[in-house]
Amino acid sequence: MEIYDFEPAVRPVATLLDAVRDDQLDDPTPCPDYAVRELLAHLLGLTAAFRAAADKEFGPLTGTTPGTVRPVLDEDWRTVLPRNLDALVAAWRNPAAWEGDTQAGAVDLPAGVAAAVAVDELVVHGWDLARATGQPYEPDTACLKIAEGMLDSGSVRRGVTFGQIVAVPEGAPLLDRVIGLSGRDPGWKP
Repeated sequence: MEIYDFEPAVRPVATLLDAVRDDQLDDPTPCPDYAVRELLAHLLGLTAAFRAAADKEFGPLTGTTPGTVRPVLDEDWRTVLPRNLDALVAAWRNPAAWEGDTQAGAVDLPAGVAAAVAVDELVVHGWDLARATGQPYEPDTACLKIAEGMLDSGSVRRGVTFGQIVAVPEGAPLLDRVIGLSGRDPGWKP
């Protein structure tokens, strides 16, 4: 099992937050069911849940199936989300986070798999947020490869958690390939 630092997955997402304007919160995103506000609320929830998964703190954060409740954005998201991102990095820096099994999204899974899912979530939803708010987004290559491996593993539930793969041209950038594997169109624009 490969152990890695979450900082390169978190940093590009955190960089986007300050430029999100209040008048953009109702704008559409590439994530079909979410406006910017729901996407930010989802990021709040997933960062808390995967921090809890790293700490093996099982309960509502790790035991709730994604999509069962529409995420609602807290008023203090501008301070809470950066703290959640920092806490996620710190939690996965603990070697014990990578040992044994954990739980995320009401699924029991090996800790290393949960880490890969978390990186994938950060990469894809970071791209969603960047596209929806008109910002540049340049995730770390190693994180993109983790996300690509996760999405191309055959264990992804197409039509449930992820859409059908969107074909990208041969030789497309790695980010476009990852986004296509997630079921999104890399050319999406608001």
